[in-house]
Amino acid sequence: MSSVGDATSLRGGSLVMTPLKGADGQIYAIAQGNLVVGGLSAGGQDGSKITVNNPGVGRIPGGATVERMVQTPFNETDDIVLNLHNADFTTAKRVVAAINGAFGAGSARAIDGISIQVASPRDPSQKVDFTSMVENLDISPADSAAKIIVNSRTGTVVINSSVRVQPAAVSHGNLSVTISENPKVSQPNPLAGGNTAVTPQSQVSVKEEANRAFVFKPGVTLDEIVQAVNKVGAAPSDLVAILEALRSAGACARNSS
Repeated sequence: MSSVGDATSLRGGSLVMTPLKGADGQIYAIAQGNLVVGGLSAGGQDGSKITVNNPGVGRIPGGATVERMVQTPFNETDDIVLNLHNADFTTAKRVVAAINGAFGAGSARAIDGISIQVASPRDPSQKVDFTSMVENLDISPADSAAKIIVNSRTGTVVINSSVRVQPAAVSHGNLSVTISENPKVSQPNPLAGGNTAVTPQSQVSVKEEANRAFVFKPGVTLDEIVQAVNKVGAAPSDLVAILEALRSAGACARNSS
């Protein structure tokens, strides 16, 4: 939930009983409870203020009570459809193979990379028992796709273990350009008949950090990526820039093992 008024922080707040409506305008749940807020805000009497994340947004874990049943075709069809949480054709194929191996050929078939159709008993009680046996089958899911998740709001960078880097060289440093103005005033002597003039005088200096370059070998692991980036003292924003540059160069790849 979030504030739609002028509240500066929801930390320590509590949501009063609130109806949750669906797209059809019907109430399906009632929410209430204490808020969990990840942000904070503090200020002084002189008007100075500091804010971390967004203190006007919070969550209520398990704070909703369902009031209306949602219609389900579970007891009205001769089969059940299993949906994978993450679409993957390899995992769908392995699920079909496991079900057919346990209940006979033709018991299950993959509709696409997400859905698997499984023939089941018509009787509701038998269908529940059958579904229980299906969900207890051991399945080896496919390796997850290589993902790099960046949260620019909190500065969080998450890299899963499937990320591999092709041969690449990285050099990351900051270039600082400083321009200072020291104007000089030219004052004529008394009775000289001249005018006071201001002569601009600028000084430009350039400074670049002497960060060393490092080389990624073929197929380096997640640990090696993090260690290499930490060696140059990169902040989260610098890490994001390095990862984006590696992706643009085609050096980021999925684990092929």
